[in-house]
Amino acid sequence: MAIKQLSETLINQIAAGEVIERPASAAKELIENALDAGATRIEVATAGGGKTLLRIADNGSGMSPADLELAIRRHCTSKIDDALTDIRTLGFRGEALPSIGSVARLSITTRTAGAKEGAAISVAGGRTEPVRPSPANVGTVVEVRDLFFATPARLKFMKSEKAEAAAISEVVRRMAIAFPKVRFVLSGSDRSTLEFPATGDDRLARMAQVLGKDFRDNAIEIDAEREEARLTGFAGVPTFNRGNSLQQYAFVNGRPVQDKLILSAIRAAYAETIPQGRYPIAVLSIALDPALVDVNVHPAKSDVRFRDPGLIRGLIIGAIREALTRGGDRAATTGAQGMMRAFRAEAYRAEPQRAQAPWTAAASPYRPMRFDEPARGFAEAPQAAFQEFAQPAARNAAPTAATAPHGTIESAFPLGAARAQLHENYIVAQTEDGLVIVDQHAAHERLVFEAMRTALHSRPVAAQALLIPEIVDLAEDDCDRLMAHAEEFLRLGLSIERFGPGAIAVRETPAMLGEMDAAGLVRQLADELAEWDTANGLAGRLDYLAATMACHGSVRSGRRMRPEEMNALLRQMEVTPGSGQCNHGRPTYIELKLADIERLFGRS
Repeated sequence: MAIKQLSETLINQIAAGEVIERPASAAKELIENALDAGATRIEVATAGGGKTLLRIADNGSGMSPADLELAIRRHCTSKIDDALTDIRTLGFRGEALPSIGSVARLSITTRTAGAKEGAAISVAGGRTEPVRPSPANVGTVVEVRDLFFATPARLKFMKSEKAEAAAISEVVRRMAIAFPKVRFVLSGSDRSTLEFPATGDDRLARMAQVLGKDFRDNAIEIDAEREEARLTGFAGVPTFNRGNSLQQYAFVNGRPVQDKLILSAIRAAYAETIPQGRYPIAVLSIALDPALVDVNVHPAKSDVRFRDPGLIRGLIIGAIREALTRGGDRAATTGAQGMMRAFRAEAYRAEPQRAQAPWTAAASPYRPMRFDEPARGFAEAPQAAFQEFAQPAARNAAPTAATAPHGTIESAFPLGAARAQLHENYIVAQTEDGLVIVDQHAAHERLVFEAMRTALHSRPVAAQALLIPEIVDLAEDDCDRLMAHAEEFLRLGLSIERFGPGAIAVRETPAMLGEMDAAGLVRQLADELAEWDTANGLAGRLDYLAATMACHGSVRSGRRMRPEEMNALLRQMEVTPGSGQCNHGRPTYIELKLADIERLFGRS
């Protein structure tokens, strides 16, 4: 069969299959063009989930008639010259507009600031009409109708209108977070209007618009730098998490990306602080020299390749963990909000029952409590399950865990003073401006785990010698990488030696792990080093074992604690990193502000 040159229309349709996968892909490309044109206001309108109509209007610089004619041709762009090593714009390939025009009905109307009139052009299924004069405001309006009408087979792979509309919403949200100085409006017949007013330099305010106001109250600022890369953004406290990873946003030099390396680093940074199946909320922005990152590795430009992936991964993990150590031990405000909603729900459910009949003393389920009888619900226990502990009378004593005057501990310590124990499991403490409810088992479990982990990593781990060294056959490159970390492994109780050109001899393993698959562990470490240049598998196993031991060695639920024990637990929590959640990622305490309590009683 003879080789022939494909037609320009067919070439564009092939390119469209890679660049324009769905209406959200077209929206992303067009919004990027508007941002590259310097727009400060972008309005997006859709119908039929973007399949019937997608309109992007901006107030950017616009195009001249000559530029407009070139804009719909493949590989015509104003954003790069002769190299791909210094890309500072969102778009750069010059493929989006011709690709859209080859599979849809595309019209563009534009005007520059100095022009007396605008210009317009239309493309339908690859057929282009000449540029014509047209009235227009400064900026550009791009209208896409009947997407994929020229390639009907692609329509069979589209999802429902609701799903496609949601995908466009997600694109707008990501762009809105990346560019807080730009006002975004998303509207259409198939959705309610979504508007994100510009917030200027206040990036957290824009994040609150997109992620909800709870994010502002539960986020920790991140600002870290390593070599030529800088990481900024906000990470949610561990107890503020979600059931999926959709609220993890990453940007590289302002470009929204969904990069596996970055998502993996976020997951690793929150290890042991979030339950399995739950995901943290984070917004991270990486700034580095464009020459150190390749953005031309995916048709949709959603993936990037870093020249030094280990540097980026280490920067993300280190910065997030430092932020969590600094401010991640507090309870999420959503815990208190959930408690308040529960209280209100109970009140609403009880209200109709109380309103069914006029109140009488005989009919009321409530009666005055006599002081010569115990409170119902507490009388059966040998000791009261709920009691306020007597406070020392001395007011000049220093506020310590067990001896502090009334009101002193509350102002001196964040978790306040223990006042009661509920159901032999929950400690109620009074703080300066509210109260805290602590799960005694979860809190002590975390304290024991951190103590064990500190001891584990502060000195070499005890090792057990193998009677017969285990020989593990590996590729020579893997052997080289493993031996480069041999001293690090030795501190963790794993002793390895080179055994010929393609094998590793394991002579000692960590005693804590007992009998184990040494060969499997070494291969796992080799895989981690090959992908990330870090080996966390061994340390992770030891930490997991320490967490298991801590769970069995902590204060159990159902144990009565003395006031001094409870206060000592609170003081330890205040100085222990990660004490805001247990080893399984559940919160160890919930804080309720006095203002919240007053609202429950209608005082404010």
